[in-house]
Amino acid sequence: MAAPTLTRPRRRAATAHRPDPVPPTGRRRRRLRDNLLAYAFLAAALVCFALFSWYPIVRGLLLGFQQVTFSEPATWVGVENYRRLFDDPLFATAWQNTGYFTLLALVLGFAAPFATAVVLNEFRHARGYLRMTVYLPVMLPPIVTMLLWRWFYDPGPGLFNSALEIVHLPPQQWLESESLAMLSLVLVSTWANMGTTTLIYLAALGSVPGELYEAAELDGASVRQRLLHVTLPQMRFVLAITLLLQVLGTMQVFVEPFVLTGGGPDDATVTVLLLLYRYAFVYNDFGMASAMSTLLFLVLGAFAALYLRLTRGRD
Repeated sequence: MAAPTLTRPRRRAATAHRPDPVPPTGRRRRRLRDNLLAYAFLAAALVCFALFSWYPIVRGLLLGFQQVTFSEPATWVGVENYRRLFDDPLFATAWQNTGYFTLLALVLGFAAPFATAVVLNEFRHARGYLRMTVYLPVMLPPIVTMLLWRWFYDPGPGLFNSALEIVHLPPQQWLESESLAMLSLVLVSTWANMGTTTLIYLAALGSVPGELYEAAELDGASVRQRLLHVTLPQMRFVLAITLLLQVLGTMQVFVEPFVLTGGGPDDATVTVLLLLYRYAFVYNDFGMASAMSTLLFLVLGAFAALYLRLTRGRD
């Protein structure tokens, strides 16, 4: 019998089965290949942006200083298009109507999604069904939405006038009245676009810590106080961003007046984009249309920069 040894048996070298280390040249080649692949994807994205976003912007800026029609070659006219714009009486009317539409949309369209989100957030059952119901108008094609609401506003057998007749109220000329036409367009726009904003508010409400509501309830805060002192402060960033996006979106309203009223009655619903459309495709003056789009871009850009600066300073 062999005597036990006091030394441990030597382990086999663990490096016997390890793969050979990659030489520095191989690592550099692999890194170069990965970088080239990343740059290739980046270059494809930059080309797409250049062709479909940056080039149209630059081209539109240049067209604002040119006289462009279908039948004649482009000629450089300088600021003549802008002078003609300011001399057009519809120019001021379009901006006034657009500002009025934006103001009405803020009063109705900004409050309605938030109130809907607060109500839906209180439901414990059928949340998915209710959210789908609220978002359903967004999934409809805009032309379908406009035709549906045109029937609602029909002065004869329309839904709204039929409802007024039931409660013994006189029928209204919704789209033919100068005082009601813009409000009617705002109702259509709010109904068609509030689904997305409502879902954003629902997601923001879900991120509010429940401990804050519990502490407020223990302190005896009412529902209104919890809304003012807990919900709104916790959602101020989301509310600020959605307010900015809504202003930028409503200032570019086009489908509603184009389909429902055509700018009438008596140019009461002519908006900036509708006038821009007339310059380009009715009057065949792309220089004026490009000048109009440039002014709209500058106004919206200045408003966005000022708004972000003010809200950033407040935060």
